Amino acid sequence: MPYITTADGAEIFYKDWGSGQPVLFSHGWPLNGDAWDVEMKLVADHGFRAIAHDRRGHGRSSQTWTGNDMDTYAADLAALVEALDLRDLILVGHSTGGGEVVRYAARHGGDRVAGIVTAGAVPPIMVKSDANPEGTPLEAFDGIRAGVLGDRSAFYQELSAAFFGTNREGSTISQGQRDQFWRQGMQVGLAGAYDCVKAFSETDFTSDLQALTVPVLLAHGDDDQIVPIAAAALKSVELVPNATLKVYPGAPHGIAGPYQQAFDADLLAFITA
Repeated sequence: MPYITTADGAEIFYKDWGSGQPVLFSHGWPLNGDAWDVEMKLVADHGFRAIAHDRRGHGRSSQTWTGNDMDTYAADLAALVEALDLRDLILVGHSTGGGEVVRYAARHGGDRVAGIVTAGAVPPIMVKSDANPEGTPLEAFDGIRAGVLGDRSAFYQELSAAFFGTNREGSTISQGQRDQFWRQGMQVGLAGAYDCVKAFSETDFTSDLQALTVPVLLAHGDDDQIVPIAAAALKSVELVPNATLKVYPGAPHGIAGPYQQAFDADLLAFITA
């Protein structure tokens, strides 16, 4: 299996399908690159090179004790991009991955990046504060950390309901989809899973968003129970100079079912424009 080795010795697993203009996918917490398989096949079938990595601590990558923070995640992504010498690159990030690609593009991307797509992304900042009253209270993230430290198998099973919106009337998301979320979650190292909560909830991406100059598509479901749209995409679109906001009525956080079908169509339209 292909890996690259970072400056601190972490091994980052990646998948590389197809050929053509590169499209690099960054996954959400607590998932791994497999979360993007449908989209990877979609873009590869349409003449693009699809790449997805497992963030450090997640999936098949090294379970490091240190470096489970957004700056290091972005540096790891830079190491992957440079190792593969990717140019004219389109970045796609979901949830935590949306933050990762934004920070990478702003701080490391230079002239390599041609466009960015985020879905249910965590920027500008998730945690509630006086400056961000629409955010999620810190106590909610403390609850996630407690769930990870406690019975994390049961916690991931329960979390999948809000993640995919199966707790909403009319949901068509299968138990199998929820089981896949649990399976990927159980592959995360405990230290990485715990530390990543702070990384995705307390990192402020405001200056990163303002630094972006390439076209950006901000996709978000308006019934996202994990990353509420009011503190995320609705604010990000005001900060990014060249951004388009696409709101999916009734869509949850997890990219599945009707939301996935609509998002994939918009993703393909964006990268082929």
